Amino acid sequence: MIYVHVPFCRRKCNYCAFNSAVGDDSEKISYVDALIREINLRGNFEPVETIYFGGGTPTTLTLEQLEKIFDALTKNFHLDERAEITIEANPCTVDENFLRGLKTVGFNRLSIGVQSFDDALLKIIGRLHDSRTALETVATAEKFFDNVSIDLMYGLPTQTLEILQRDVRRVKNLGIQHVSIYGLEVEPDTKFFSDGVTVDENISADMYEFITETLPTFNFRRYEISNFAVKGFESRHNVGYWTGKKYFGFGAGAHGFDGKIRTSNVRDTATYIRKIFAGEDVSEVEEIVTRQAAMEEFCFLGLRMVDGISAKTFAKNFDAQIFDVFGSVIEKNQRLGLLAINGDKIFLTKRGMALGNEVFADFLL
Repeated sequence: MIYVHVPFCRRKCNYCAFNSAVGDDSEKISYVDALIREINLRGNFEPVETIYFGGGTPTTLTLEQLEKIFDALTKNFHLDERAEITIEANPCTVDENFLRGLKTVGFNRLSIGVQSFDDALLKIIGRLHDSRTALETVATAEKFFDNVSIDLMYGLPTQTLEILQRDVRRVKNLGIQHVSIYGLEVEPDTKFFSDGVTVDENISADMYEFITETLPTFNFRRYEISNFAVKGFESRHNVGYWTGKKYFGFGAGAHGFDGKIRTSNVRDTATYIRKIFAGEDVSEVEEIVTRQAAMEEFCFLGLRMVDGISAKTFAKNFDAQIFDVFGSVIEKNQRLGLLAINGDKIFLTKRGMALGNEVFADFLL
């Protein structure tokens, strides 16, 4: 697995706390050169099944720049012929020619940051596109991609349940294969935080319930707390995170995991570029994953998925029985109606899905 971070956007959204900023053309040129240097330095020809370009907005780069990065990856890693290769895009950053170009470069999965189809709401959250542009982008993307995902947000300021319902119902006829949902979290260093925006938890909960009950009726199977897909179109890259696979992270602020050590690259874009060109290490150890931490992560990451975790797999991975380690935790959450057991599998109930963070916290020994 490979993650490539592109930290540029045309404008910072009012809710966004990701490592992103508006960059000029010269900074983008320097960043791409630095990124390619990092890939060339760290590439080891390992087999790769998924690549994910995230941000930021990767499609603020030119097709030529994206192709250079992609070529560096294919020269330094062994790419599986059936690899899932995703790129995130915003509706205002792509047109038909650009989408055609992305397919030619080698991307086969597109994740579009729609967030809402309500024009007034889009302005409030700081998006540059309108609903018409979003719908046109999705329709055009389907000409070139068989695997299209969109993001939808809920719990936004001024967003009513009725607005959310209209957004969700629009999904039925879009012809897409995947939907990711995100509840607003007002985080420091965002405009919403400085403006004192708050989330109405009751309305947000009603929205969450409507989404999770409605999307499956449109043939989108819920396979993770916040993700729904037509059968066979689950995000293989994200499933890799939740099942503890190793991954490389390239770019400013990108994270990596070799199975034992979690690393993170320097976050500031200018510092990242300077260090790369100076031949300095941009990565530092974030965490050495102990056996106990690995067992915890196996549980609280795996439980994000609807299918849950396997007691047999836990025993195979850790030479220990899951009920010997987490028996009291599992029993407590069963009693509260948050966890259920069926044969080998331990999984969140419907109520547990809504209160997942509370369950996950219990697995931190």
